[in-house]
Amino acid sequence: MSTTTIAPDQVNRIVWNQHQDPFEVLGPHSLEQNGKGTSWVVRAYQPTADAVWVVLPEKRKEYPMQSVHHPHFFECVIETPELANYQLRLKEGEHERVIYDPYAFRSPKLTEFDFHLFAEGNHHRIYEKLGAHLMEVDGVKGVYFAVWAPSARNVSVLGDFNSWDGRKHQMAKRGSGVWELFIPAVGVGDHYKYEIKNGEGHIYEKSDPYGFQQEVRPKTASIVTDLNTHTWNDDEWMERRRHTDSLKQPISVYECHLGSWLHASSAEPAFLPDGTEEPVVIASELRPGARFLTYRELADKLIPYVKDLGFTHIELLPIAEHPFDGSWGYQVTGFYAPTSRFGTPQDFMYFVDQCHANGIGVIVDWVPGHFPKDGHGLAFFDGTHLYEHADPRKGEHKGWGTLVFNYGRNEVRNFLVANALFWFDKYHIDGVRVDAVASIIYLNYCRPDGEWVANQYGGCENIEGADFLRQTNHVLFSYFPGILTIAEESTSWPMVTWPTYVGGLGFNFKWDMGWMHDILDYFHLDPWFRQFHQNNVTFAMWYHPSENFMLALSHDEVVHGKSPMIGKMPGDRWQKFANLRALSTFMFTHPGKKTIFMGMEFAQWSEWNAWADLEWHLHQYDDHKNMLQFFKDLNQMYRSEPALYTQDGGYDGFEWIDCSDNRHSVVSFMRLDKDPDNYLVVVCNFTPQPHSHYRIGVPEFGFYTELFNSDASKYGGSNMGNLGGKWADEWWFHNKPYSLDLCLPPLGVLVFKLDREKTALALRAASVEEP
Repeated sequence: MSTTTIAPDQVNRIVWNQHQDPFEVLGPHSLEQNGKGTSWVVRAYQPTADAVWVVLPEKRKEYPMQSVHHPHFFECVIETPELANYQLRLKEGEHERVIYDPYAFRSPKLTEFDFHLFAEGNHHRIYEKLGAHLMEVDGVKGVYFAVWAPSARNVSVLGDFNSWDGRKHQMAKRGSGVWELFIPAVGVGDHYKYEIKNGEGHIYEKSDPYGFQQEVRPKTASIVTDLNTHTWNDDEWMERRRHTDSLKQPISVYECHLGSWLHASSAEPAFLPDGTEEPVVIASELRPGARFLTYRELADKLIPYVKDLGFTHIELLPIAEHPFDGSWGYQVTGFYAPTSRFGTPQDFMYFVDQCHANGIGVIVDWVPGHFPKDGHGLAFFDGTHLYEHADPRKGEHKGWGTLVFNYGRNEVRNFLVANALFWFDKYHIDGVRVDAVASIIYLNYCRPDGEWVANQYGGCENIEGADFLRQTNHVLFSYFPGILTIAEESTSWPMVTWPTYVGGLGFNFKWDMGWMHDILDYFHLDPWFRQFHQNNVTFAMWYHPSENFMLALSHDEVVHGKSPMIGKMPGDRWQKFANLRALSTFMFTHPGKKTIFMGMEFAQWSEWNAWADLEWHLHQYDDHKNMLQFFKDLNQMYRSEPALYTQDGGYDGFEWIDCSDNRHSVVSFMRLDKDPDNYLVVVCNFTPQPHSHYRIGVPEFGFYTELFNSDASKYGGSNMGNLGGKWADEWWFHNKPYSLDLCLPPLGVLVFKLDREKTALALRAASVEEP
């Protein structure tokens, strides 16, 4: 019979890459002959081949293919009842090679149920289906590629394995607009992209939205990788976390930008786990001869440093892949890929594992509010506004030069919800700090009148954005109890940290931006003027019980001309350090979990520079060494005193003693544990004027140990204090039955704790009854 079994128009659709299901034409197709047995026609389009043969390895036979309707479109008919795992031998000029035909393997990874869940926005682990996945089909190893591009006319896989020729691996379209193809012999380390054509035939070359690894910028290809090769050693940590109530735990966070914490010399090689040298990654604007540290080098240097300082968590500015170093990671193009600047996904897993081995949790900044317009990213992905809104009044942040996700589109919302889950699932992180929540929940965020669209009720609230955040938090806590989700939210949106089942957004913490602005404004003042701004210190406690707050002095406060933290403090050098110690002690004794940005722990003098190291040379000077010791002791006190963290939310963990002494700029308060016998007394003097006899009320008689003094000489202070503690007097004061006569140091904060054992021993020794 004739070997021409296909019409020219079908061939042309393949040749011109216009067929949405190339499996209908290419690969093996059974033919009936006289109702007896089966024969097969095999078709292949090999645009660089001069001749092609079908090879049956088990039968040790070859069948030459003939050109049909086009010089590079081949077919042949083979009379055999079975045709499994055949190969194609290609002659390309003077070279020959043997390959498996990708169109002989139609084993879809996505089921109809997958498409159903994805279409309704509830496929929580869609990253296990979309993207590039190592698979074995009929005994043949390769990679399954799948990408969502519903409006594309055609999609092809480009890669190292096909000379980046979009004609060679044309994908097939299935339900929900997903394109898929299994390509044999592709493996770990292969680079790839998707070639996407819109209805007009315009071509877009895109990185994989679900790609697990990308090339180091400025290159933009995705890389096939296997996320299951790392052996985790944190089972005990993960199990303990599952049963932990984070609201009742000490949380002290060291916020860190890995690209500028510390650099190495480009002459100093970095080594991979197998001992081979890793390629050096130079940052575009670093000093000559500097390079980034790798994740493994950071594990060796950063983790011991943070552990020694006593922080409970490291918060990483976004480590998802991003093209521009100067964005700090906040303009993400690879939402499922840890940045290759510092190494491989497995290297980042090692970093997290080592954090857990050293008792440190890992929080990652997550950016679901916007994405950049880079051509290889999500923007105009399939030739339409797929991930973003088409209307720029809803779909663009002009001030940031970025695009806004369309939270009302189920598949887009699914992409983001699954992405949040992905980092906990595959990388064992312990929390996410969600960036710019206000931009997600308000339609008029940073938009003047006339440049935003109201919701269906005429309001400025982004209902779809709020629902997206609720879904994300609900899903995360359903899978991973004990984790942290932290909102960077700067508005008065109610119930941010309330459960989703009562209408809250479902976070368990919210950055207290109001406290941060008030307290920095207060400390920026000359101390003489602070008496007129006492409200800056006290106002936060009016609203604090309404949410679960985290107090944060973040990277945003030490860039763009805002001055480093030490630079914000007034006075001479001594007063600047004293002010900074007072601010930090007040922060750590105030209700709310804690976050500080790198460099603050030793009072860096320069603003944070994303292109440079921290000012490590300052560690040789006493003032800065003393600050390091100060933060070690402050963290140690914070972590060892339950009164400072077990009742951060609500009214039960805090009680003012006196908040009205604005004339002296002094406030005093108590921090309370659930155990009524376990409380701390805190007294803050926010002026350089010491007070030798300052009386405050206390609830019980006894000896109050001076637990912490921010003015201690070992921190560089004047060493004024109370000789280790004070006995209470039977003197009613501040509506308390007893009181302490204290010496308040200049710009100092004191923390006292009733020593019940010493009190009881003294009373017994004196053979007197307690008054």
